[in-house]
Amino acid sequence: MHEFLIRLSTMDEIKRFVQLATVQPFEVSVCTDWQCVNAKSFMGMFSLDLENPLHVKMNCNDTEFEEFRSQSCAFLSCS
Repeated sequence: MHEFLIRLSTMDEIKRFVQLATVQPFEVSVCTDWQCVNAKSFMGMFSLDLENPLHVKMNCNDTEFEEFRSQSCAFLSCS
C-alpha cells in the first residue's frame, strides 16, 4: 500500500484529481480520519471534508506510485 497527502480546495481541483485517478490501472482511495472514498467517483470526492489534508491510498507497484504522485504534484500537501 502506497500513500501520499494532497489538499483540494475547489471544485475544479476535485475534477482534475478525479480525472487523474480515473486513468490509473489500479484502485485509488482518498481518505479523511472518518471516511474513505473511491477517488474515481465525483460524488464520493465531493462528499469529503476539505479542511484538512487528504490521504491518497493505492495498491500499486513503486513505478506506478511514483508516476501517479508526480502527476498529482499540483495537489501535494506540504503539511
